[in-house]
Amino acid sequence: MMQNPATPIKAIAFDAYATLFDVFCMDTLAEEYFPDQGKQLTALWRQKQIEYTRIRTLSGQFKTFWEVTRDALIFAARKLELPMSDMQRQHLMNQYACLRPFPENRETLETLVRMDIPLAILSNGTAPMLDIAVKYNDMKGLFTHILSADAVHKFKTSPEVYQLAVDAFGLPAEQILFVSSNAWDACAATWFGFHTFWVNRTDQPAEELDIVPQGSGRKLSDLLPYLQGLSA
Repeated sequence: MMQNPATPIKAIAFDAYATLFDVFCMDTLAEEYFPDQGKQLTALWRQKQIEYTRIRTLSGQFKTFWEVTRDALIFAARKLELPMSDMQRQHLMNQYACLRPFPENRETLETLVRMDIPLAILSNGTAPMLDIAVKYNDMKGLFTHILSADAVHKFKTSPEVYQLAVDAFGLPAEQILFVSSNAWDACAATWFGFHTFWVNRTDQPAEELDIVPQGSGRKLSDLLPYLQGLSA
């Protein structure tokens, strides 16, 4: 199926973590190490990871996403008083580098490629992290661009990060669809000027930010009928 030339969307950029790659699968390994506390550990780890990206961006104190992710894990274990060994920490970090995609994602991405829509990843993740994840899941041929916040030494929601997709595709922001499972990310991308789609996997309420993404669904595959509606 070819892209309808009337569609306002000429390219799509995807957030990586929790959108393409399942960060929630970390619960299993964490539970093996810390029974009945693994899920709590991974939830706090994720919370502090995002918090640290914001603090460092606002303060002009950049560290790579890999370093931020490690620091957040160390804090989360210490906060929960978990006796995490160096080996356990490294195993958790290694698994984070090799996350699997959500079940419907590959088929959805392949459908979009057949529609002749250029695809990109636009992520806080480092270039090596994204390269490993894409190669590990045999997705390299699906993306025209893999864009890392490393290039601007800031994290989302900085406009400079979103600008990477505009520059890579050579398109105005309104012709690029940005897809994220993080509501705050989708809202900030809407402010930036992207057309946006929120993958609301866990049925979360909308953010109180005086703006909402133009589209939403429960799974990445819900993006397909949404695009068809735009081009109808």
